[in-house]
Amino acid sequence: MRFLTSLILAAGLNGAVWAQDEYSTEIVTAGLDHPWAVAVLPDRDMLITEKSGALRWYTTGALADTPVSGVPASLYSGQGGLLDVVLHPDFETNNLVYLTWSEGTPRDNTLKLGRGRFEAGALVDFEEIFAAEPRRPTDVHYGARMVFLEDNSILLGIGDGFDLREEAQRPETHFGTYVHLADDGTPMPSAVEGGGPGVFTYGHRNPQAVVRDPQTGTVYSHEHGPRGGDEINILRAGANYGWPITSYGIDYTGAIVTPFETYPGVTDPVHYWTPSIAPAGMAIYRGEMFPEWDGDLIISALIAGDAGTAGGHLRIVDLDGSEVVGEAIILGELEARLRDVRVAPDGSLLVLEDAPDGRLIRVYRD
Repeated sequence: MRFLTSLILAAGLNGAVWAQDEYSTEIVTAGLDHPWAVAVLPDRDMLITEKSGALRWYTTGALADTPVSGVPASLYSGQGGLLDVVLHPDFETNNLVYLTWSEGTPRDNTLKLGRGRFEAGALVDFEEIFAAEPRRPTDVHYGARMVFLEDNSILLGIGDGFDLREEAQRPETHFGTYVHLADDGTPMPSAVEGGGPGVFTYGHRNPQAVVRDPQTGTVYSHEHGPRGGDEINILRAGANYGWPITSYGIDYTGAIVTPFETYPGVTDPVHYWTPSIAPAGMAIYRGEMFPEWDGDLIISALIAGDAGTAGGHLRIVDLDGSEVVGEAIILGELEARLRDVRVAPDGSLLVLEDAPDGRLIRVYRD
């Protein structure tokens, strides 16, 4: 299908300048049960997590009839389930695939990280390599996105558990943190004085994506605020990102969470959204198909927020260095919850629709 972008917002933060651009979309596959993340294999096959617990293999132009075997059982409850999937940077030689998932019962669970070798539709020798501590009595705000750094270590985002938000200011726990791990799951020394195993940053609410710019090394993350105040942050070792001392949002009840948008000792976001857009996946664009997006962040959103659309959308966040100077909105015409976005090897975008009959959508330019 070919569409004109329904909306392009190419303005500063206080106004809107509307224009049009052209792109095409195609449905790569459908029939996915609330897909959560996608990883592209070197041979252009794909692995797709379904939140309900299955890892699907897209191969030879279609979904394999049966899910990938060897995947751990997950708690499919609330915001939990089988979540992120990422390939080891040396996948071509070691075939290692990393998964995050929630494990336990709705009132006694945690976020886990594991890895196994992908071989012909199976994860072989899968092992759990990290578990967030302590366990939680809630089944929401897991975080669960991860990224490999240049040295093949991992940053993994962990949410505050919602009802446990004060824990985000106690870095001795893993609530509301990013943890830094070796690729075998061993926690690195905490970057925060008195921090728990591997704690790299703290003061996060519900981190939803983390990416590393391969050209600059900058690590960007974003997270859900409460009612408003979704944030983009640049992660720096040892930093406190404020939640719940600071926020640009309010409680879902309308109550004030905090009177502070900024506070001494707290690292401010580089950008925030009020109203919320519920950012989900994120990629940094380095490709030739859309050269005007080079170096920009591509963010999948679950809801409209300020987009003027009937549902979720893709948001291109225009960066000048690390400063946000504009935003573009595409795919609003789908009226869909968009859960993940990745840049394919050819520079097109791969987008997952969060639905019981979810689709994998390719966005490209002829």
